Amino acid sequence: MILASQSPRRRDILSLMLIPFETMAVATEEIIDPSHSIEENVTRIALEKAEAVKILLPDKGCDTIIIAADTVVAKGNRILGKPSGFDEAFAMLKSLQNRSHRVYTGFVILYDNKSHTECVTTTVEFEPMSDNEIKRYILSEKPYDKAGAYGIQDPLIACHVRRIEGCYYNVVGLPISRVCKSLKALM
Repeated sequence: MILASQSPRRRDILSLMLIPFETMAVATEEIIDPSHSIEENVTRIALEKAEAVKILLPDKGCDTIIIAADTVVAKGNRILGKPSGFDEAFAMLKSLQNRSHRVYTGFVILYDNKSHTECVTTTVEFEPMSDNEIKRYILSEKPYDKAGAYGIQDPLIACHVRRIEGCYYNVVGLPISRVCKSLKALM
């Protein structure tokens, strides 16, 4: 089994299955096509990652399970990707205060000539954070590699999660219960 990701969070989540796997990251463009839905975009990006790994494997990965995922945060129809710096991270986090938003993770499993593609959505609502709390979080956690500029598992953010509806692990980056169910169906 190969996790097509360099995310330490996805690696940690997948390890909860207690099945050995390797990670293999490939550089793919993660381009959002505004003419498609958020669900279509994240699943397409995940598929591109999985296929890029499959091409690199001997025999094109016939006996290998490949898992890939892509996660975005959305406020309404506006996608909040990974922030480019402090100011963008601050603006993103400020915009998410005292309101709900959605986290979408598209994942793909390739095995032999079979595939499974799915998108899981979780709703998250934050308690209000002061400007100083937002600054402290950004300076301590440096969330520049996280969609929406936050990690729900990070201590300073966890203290401000008012409500979550759906899979917690989806917000972290991989909806493990859905991945497990899908793997069973493919095998």
